[in-house]
Amino acid sequence: MGLLLKEGIDLDLIKTAFIAFLSIGFLIVLINYLTFFKTRLPNYSLQLAGLIGNTSFLGIPIAIALLPTNTINFTIGFDLGTTLFAWIFGPFFLKTKEESNNNLNLKEFLKAILNSPASRGIIGVLVVYLLGLEVVLGRYLWIPARIVILLAIVVVGTRLGIITNSKTKFFNFNKGIKYSIILKLFILPLIIFFVSKFLNFDLNETSAVVLQAGTPSAVSTILMAEAYKTNQEIAATILFTTTLISIVTVPIMAFLLNVTN
Repeated sequence: MGLLLKEGIDLDLIKTAFIAFLSIGFLIVLINYLTFFKTRLPNYSLQLAGLIGNTSFLGIPIAIALLPTNTINFTIGFDLGTTLFAWIFGPFFLKTKEESNNNLNLKEFLKAILNSPASRGIIGVLVVYLLGLEVVLGRYLWIPARIVILLAIVVVGTRLGIITNSKTKFFNFNKGIKYSIILKLFILPLIIFFVSKFLNFDLNETSAVVLQAGTPSAVSTILMAEAYKTNQEIAATILFTTTLISIVTVPIMAFLLNVTN
């Protein structure tokens, strides 16, 4: 809410939210439709870990550190689209056959939307706008918003610390894990790069969405895996490994974006 009230909801934010949401949705459908991809990413845990990035806890801090403030809405929009998709469809995909009837009915769909952190933030902002308090609250919430962004990095570190104390074998790349890592850190950012070029984004706008796409796997993927007791070890391995590798890939990505433009 603090970030949205500070920068406001504009066309750029809405546009990038749709880019993230539709891109992830399209790739999920493509992976499950084509046998070539399905055999390499056979379950939704691998697919979600390869498509849902840590846009909130790492993507936004990276963007604030590297990019001009006038591109923050591109970053926030991509985060909102990613978060909405993760919390709307993630629980549905990860339910066991006993828990799911394989149909996403309207009631479940609306419930999933309302339970999404992104939706709650947007609803909160809309209420504030209706009350005419956006300027005042935007000014006061910006400070705690920056603090939360900094603490988010600590959350990631803490979560990784908990994972490293488990018995998970982090460099066991069987069961399609390596393909999920490649999808998350290389293929998805490349796809978003071409999408941004098609939409005539400038250098900073392209960098904002590509860097978001290139963030490591999201903490939410392991939280959902644990909640539904589905492939927890796979989710933990991908989260840990992509976070480590992204220490190298994100700076290289930022460098290449500047060179290619």
